[in-house]
Amino acid sequence: MPLDPAFISRYADDIAFVAEEQPATNAEDFISQLQHAGYVLDTYAGITGAEDLDTAATYLSDALDSTGDEHRLLVDRAAKYLAGASDMVEEYRLMV
Repeated sequence: MPLDPAFISRYADDIAFVAEEQPATNAEDFISQLQHAGYVLDTYAGITGAEDLDTAATYLSDALDSTGDEHRLLVDRAAKYLAGASDMVEEYRLMV
């Protein structure tokens, strides 16, 4: 089942900044950017919680292959891991 475009757009600009790409407009690109952003924030910036982006990407990837309640549950879990994303990106912005 596809991801809601509003869900992607909520995080796309921040994640794209870290990934140094244009904001994702589809689930596959967004998931890829999440994984890359998590790597950058962890490896190069040492930002606490960066691994949450990779965890969110895993849940979203699984959500693409699910439907109904399971899909909603996986997206909700991903959203919990993305809750601190804007703070992490803001910290990163201050570093670069």
